[in-house]
Order: sequence, then C-alpha cells, then structure tokens
Amino acid sequence: MTKPVCLVIGAGAGIGGNVARKFAMEGYHSVLCRRSDQVGLNRMVSDIQDSGGAASGFLLNAIEDDSIEDRVAAVEADIGPIDTVIFNLGAQIGDRPLAATTYKAFEMGWRLATFGLFRTAHAVTPHMEARNKGTILVTSATAAVRGNAGQHSHAAAMGGRRMLCQTLNAQFSASGIHVAHIIVDGAVDAPDTLGKMLGPERFQELRETKGMEHDGLMLPTQIAETYYHVAQQHRSVWTHEMDLRAYSDRPWWNH
Repeated sequence: MTKPVCLVIGAGAGIGGNVARKFAMEGYHSVLCRRSDQVGLNRMVSDIQDSGGAASGFLLNAIEDDSIEDRVAAVEADIGPIDTVIFNLGAQIGDRPLAATTYKAFEMGWRLATFGLFRTAHAVTPHMEARNKGTILVTSATAAVRGNAGQHSHAAAMGGRRMLCQTLNAQFSASGIHVAHIIVDGAVDAPDTLGKMLGPERFQELRETKGMEHDGLMLPTQIAETYYHVAQQHRSVWTHEMDLRAYSDRPWWNH
C-alpha cells in the first residue's frame, strides 16, 4: 500500500527536518526539499531511514521557474499522493533600514514567502481537490502580525503569506483541504537558521543562557509534535491560525 506523502519545502536541520522526521515516524513518506547542502540533506534522509521511516531528499531552489511545480508533479507520479505539505521557507534578509533595502532584496522576500506559497498551492491543490483531502501547514513569523523597523521586506512578505493562507482557506476548506498558518513567535533552537544568523559562538552562548534546560528557545522536536497534531485534526475543529512561543517570552500582541 502506498504511504501518504508529507512534502517539506524548506527542510533544514530545524523545524523542517524535524517535522519531516515526525511524519515519517508516523507512517508517512517524507520528501525533504531544501535549496542547498546535499550532504546535510542526505544525512537527514539517512537518519530517518535508519530509524525505520521512509524518506527521500531533493535539492530545490524555490525561486527558479517551475522548480516547485515540477517537484510536486514528480512526487505525485513517482512516490505517491501528497497528503500534507509543510511550507517552511524562510524569507528573513536581516535588519535593514528602508534606504538600505534594495528593490531586489525586498522582492526576494516576497518571492520566497508569498509567491512561493502561491506556486505551491497552485501546484498541489488540484491533486488534493480530486481526493477531497489534504493539508497545507505554513510556517510563519512574528513579522506576519507585527511590523518592526528594519523589517520592511520580511513583514510585507510574511503579512502577504498570512493573507494568502486566509484566501486559500476561504476557497478550499469546503473541498476538504486544511490550511493552517503557524506563527513561530520566538527564537528557535535551530543551527540552520538562528545559528547561521548569530554565528556559532553567539548561538552557543544563547543556547547556554536561554535554551537547553532553561526551555527559553523553541525546540524543533516539540514544534514538530504540534505540526503533526494540527495535520491530524478532525475537520469540525480545524485550527486555521496559531502562534507558538517559549513560556518565558512575551507574546507578539503584548509588545
């Protein structure tokens, strides 16, 4: 019997990779897609397989024409029906004042965060509609609900991502497709994202002072548990938007 597929677009060592692993351990075939680092991708796929799960990995540059569309078509044809999509592409270009935010940088955020989700939905929803079943879980950020100085590109892109999730829900909920916008409102203990932004020394210092036994950094393994729970919800109680944060952080709406 063909396993249901969980397609993860943005499968780094943090949220994406851990969500892929969780779904694979629950009986899915996880398809991990990331822009670069073939060695790291192979390592994550091998780790899932060695643990008894089913997984495949592909490099995917989401801003290239037809890259997302071709991967969706290939997964449907060669691996199995896509039951769940995890859209986990980041679009953070760093803190930049308006004058230092180039047109190209601003557009890049939109291409990754908003247009990438649009293309993914455009490619996968016809398959899900035909089966009257499917889930699209979208990782988002505090910037989707609160704009800060220096976050012009990120806030505009993530705000667009949030509204796109709402329009997708408005059109496709009646067709059995569940779209959830998940706001990650805090720092994630992830070497591929926060670790690269801070550098290894500052990242380790933050882990020792706020993370680890302090539980002040969000753990990707625990985020994965929430993603899986949302994907299994009965349609009478679908979650359409939620926010996650560490117990010690102030929420976005209380700043």
